[in-house]
Amino acid sequence: MSDRMATKRSVKAGAHAPSRNGSSHRAEEMNPFFIAQEQLRQAAERLELDESIHALLREPLRELHVTLPVRMDDGTVKVFKGFRVQYNDARGPTKGGIRFHPDETIDTVRALAAWMTWKCSVVDIPLGGGKGGIICDPKTMSPGELERLSRAYIRQVGRIIGLEKDVPAPDVYTTPQIMAWMMDEFSFLQGHNEFGVITGKPLALGGSAGRGDATARGGMYCVREAGKALGINLEGATTAIQGYGNAGMFAHALGKELLGLKIVAVSDSQGGIYSAKGLDPQAVADWKAENGTVVGLPGTRKISNSGLLELDVDVLLPSALENQITHENAGQIKAKIIGELANGPTTPAADEILFKNGVYVIPDFLCNAGGVTVSYFEMVQNAYDYYWDLPLVHQRLDQKMTAAFHAVHDMAQKHKVHNRLAAYMVAVGRVAEAVRLRGWA
Repeated sequence: MSDRMATKRSVKAGAHAPSRNGSSHRAEEMNPFFIAQEQLRQAAERLELDESIHALLREPLRELHVTLPVRMDDGTVKVFKGFRVQYNDARGPTKGGIRFHPDETIDTVRALAAWMTWKCSVVDIPLGGGKGGIICDPKTMSPGELERLSRAYIRQVGRIIGLEKDVPAPDVYTTPQIMAWMMDEFSFLQGHNEFGVITGKPLALGGSAGRGDATARGGMYCVREAGKALGINLEGATTAIQGYGNAGMFAHALGKELLGLKIVAVSDSQGGIYSAKGLDPQAVADWKAENGTVVGLPGTRKISNSGLLELDVDVLLPSALENQITHENAGQIKAKIIGELANGPTTPAADEILFKNGVYVIPDFLCNAGGVTVSYFEMVQNAYDYYWDLPLVHQRLDQKMTAAFHAVHDMAQKHKVHNRLAAYMVAVGRVAEAVRLRGWA
């Protein structure tokens, strides 16, 4: 396990890194962990947070770096590097996904673990934030290789996870099947079934109804409430979705089904498509399944990912990667509502521009908190071995997301700040209270 000095060196080294335009101000720093720290700093300043609590919340409480030798199908052994970060557990066991990505970095995992801390807090569930990752390219690996990698990871991080310690879940390029292998490996090491150690599992192994589309569904509940708050009729509202993975694909279907949104543009890593008549979610999903991309769907014209962000639409749903809306393009955003289904798609400098221009942003750790909320429901169901039906999951998710949305909206209106800062003020205030009550600072 790495000691905290490594984290402190990393933070210190980047604390005054110049932005891309040469300024010493790091508002446009692209390192996601520095961005997370800057967002925390703004909230701490507004909350007049005690200096020792702010210092504690700036860094992960603990992190584990692991080396994973895996025998590949051709008989060779390939060595992978992985991480697990437990950012803060003042409010309860840490919770957060595991990502398989070729460009994974420890600072990305740290940032995501921090955002998970605030995400669990803003929706008021009794969990802290964690995150994990392995540097690998799952698209080039066979199912057997992925299984061996998944089990190797659990053999290394198993000592620090568990229902009362830290509960992983699926994330980028990980699936319910991968979660099943990880749960099985952990259960084998413990000598008995431990379904609650992992969430996002298949239903046959203790998964929860409603987990598959929970991130997008929770986001649609937030967009619905934003429409009410702003007096915008969402029936037929034009919408663009950047990113067509799990969250983006479900947002397409649910946006149309629940809110009557008219999705006119979607994109994936290879580009985007546009149709003024609207895009049918099933047709787009079928085309992507057959061709590996949304690009080329008959009856559409191709657009770029960056061009999609600047379309003249009512609702924009960034559902891809970090740092998509920056100071360079924020002024060209025409959407009235941005619902951030991705983690960290907007930089702090872009937030200020969007706020000034009257764009209503539903920040990531509120808008995409449906996934962790239903994961928490899965933990509860695993703990007492009784499972809820789908309507009950949807009802309780709606209650949680609606209450969280209004807590953030009311904070923003009261203090006349943008919604991300308001969400941080709600979330950080709750974590800080737990830290104080525990006597940590």
